[in-house]
Amino acid sequence: MGNRLSKIYTRTGDDGSTGLGDGSRVPKDSARVNAYGTVDELNSTIGMVLACEGLDAEVRETLTQVQHELFDLGGELCIPGMAMIEDVDIDRLEQVLDRLNDPLPPLKDFILPGGGMAASCCHLARTVCRRAEREVIALGRVETVRPQAQRYLNRLSDLLFVLCRVLARGSGHGEVLWQHERRRKPVG
Repeated sequence: MGNRLSKIYTRTGDDGSTGLGDGSRVPKDSARVNAYGTVDELNSTIGMVLACEGLDAEVRETLTQVQHELFDLGGELCIPGMAMIEDVDIDRLEQVLDRLNDPLPPLKDFILPGGGMAASCCHLARTVCRRAEREVIALGRVETVRPQAQRYLNRLSDLLFVLCRVLARGSGHGEVLWQHERRRKPVG
């Protein structure tokens, strides 16, 4: 962090613009600001998961690492041309995902958000992650975005889904399955 913030408000954003990491100014509703703002929101929702009681040490360690990487990703998106997320970060997500998913039973039904507080918070993080991915894709339509950013978010949303399952089962609440048969009407 090159400049320490001694004063939080600057009034420079009162005109609807904000400063990027390279010093340029853009509208606060630009595709770039939407992308890194949603990554910041995602990081906050992961903080909610980490605030839940009784998390397994591996889950806590994984999500803490993810928070650091999301801060890196936000920096990459905030500074055009910056590269911070690398293939090795995506590979690590895949390894953790495989390790956590292997002992789970195969899915036969869709899962509803729920299964205890930690799992519910993780479902919220998963959906914000999907939105962050869509915002990065939208940014990539108008500006250059490295493919690692989109791939990282795509893999992270998969990992968060698996973590939802792990957390729901670990809490004793279990997974909440969608009851699709409840809408079937008798034929005849």
